[in-house]
Amino acid sequence: MNFVDELRWRGMIHSMIPGTEELLSKGEMVTAYLGIDPTADSLHIGHLCGVMILRHFQRCGHKPLALVGGATGMIGDPSGKSAERNLLTEETLRHNQEAIKKQLSRFLDFESEAENRAELVNNYDWMKPFSFLDFAREVGKHITVNYMMAKDSVKKRLNGEARDGLSFTEFTYQLLQGYDFLHLFKEKGCKLQMGGSDQWGNITTGTELIRRTLGEEAFALTCPLITKADGGKFGKTESGNIWLDARYTSPYKFYQFWLNVSDADAEKYLKIFTFLTQEEIAALKAEHDADPGLRPMQKRLAAEVTTMVHGAEALEAAQEASKILFSNKAGEALRNLDEQTLLDVFEGVPHFRISREKLAAGIPVLDLLAVETPVFPSKGEARKMVQQGGVSINKEKFTDPAGTIDATMLLGDKYILAQRGKKNYYLITAE
Repeated sequence: MNFVDELRWRGMIHSMIPGTEELLSKGEMVTAYLGIDPTADSLHIGHLCGVMILRHFQRCGHKPLALVGGATGMIGDPSGKSAERNLLTEETLRHNQEAIKKQLSRFLDFESEAENRAELVNNYDWMKPFSFLDFAREVGKHITVNYMMAKDSVKKRLNGEARDGLSFTEFTYQLLQGYDFLHLFKEKGCKLQMGGSDQWGNITTGTELIRRTLGEEAFALTCPLITKADGGKFGKTESGNIWLDARYTSPYKFYQFWLNVSDADAEKYLKIFTFLTQEEIAALKAEHDADPGLRPMQKRLAAEVTTMVHGAEALEAAQEASKILFSNKAGEALRNLDEQTLLDVFEGVPHFRISREKLAAGIPVLDLLAVETPVFPSKGEARKMVQQGGVSINKEKFTDPAGTIDATMLLGDKYILAQRGKKNYYLITAE
């Protein structure tokens, strides 16, 4: 499989230094690296395009290096940023590195004996012993201030887009990233750096540093920054990033994110975030065009990415949870939900609280719905709706207006889900 051809049809190439495609078409194994920000102990889906590129690279027979920017993460990259980042401690960075490697292991082969097995490297390991005087002599003298000032990431910050300007610390970032490329070129035979299009200036500083210090040629390839069709920022929601770690974004929420992308984005994301072939994606597109209401592209996208990140069992659980809102026979599935998924599924519904002692003694259903909680404005209205079959408790019809609700009915020993009509849900917590 030709790496550049594969990325090209998927829309994953923004820029390449001349000669890059030729380098990758010689039939020889090439070593390349891509940098990952270690400022959190989980990747989010903003990292996913870069991770997919590394996986394509390895699948094409080449050797990927995932560089965790421990040193550069302690400084902060000004590219695309309007303010300086908080600086992290070494302990925090090491913890984040281990967590990130565990996530990357779902995508890349780090463990086999294959010649092109992936490696995780951390630039803190070679930058930590580097004195400022050594850095100034060995790196700083080769790159002029004029060259550094010409970079877009620097010009934007200096031209008033940032209230506080650009610190010297951030100004030196491109030299640090450039030295990473030089170090990996010398130590690992790494001839190619890959990254997002916003990294082009930093990456080309590395190729220039290699040319000026070693007289050698190095190469670069960037992917476009992923956007939504409406111009919004990809991967951002009202509650923040969509993380790959289930502690921060549950598999259900992760699945829902992909399931709810627009038709205009679904085809593009299938190319970028899955390994489906051109033929498979074209078939899905034709199926979608025939009946857009069934959303086959979104369903396949959500299934592929959720399985890749969280596994088949998590996908199945997310799919079952997704059916609960639309099924009147979902009582068993509801009881099988873990607490976080239950809260995610019913996020935003009215939430009431009730005394656990009262519930233990048993509460008449009409009192629960119209006295202890305001699901209904009066017991009369509650009675009428119960008699008409319009009330469900824990997704099961409740038709006895003289019936009671007790602690044995709690979901996870904590929650009661009341439903009025088809679409009105209320979550009641026993405390």
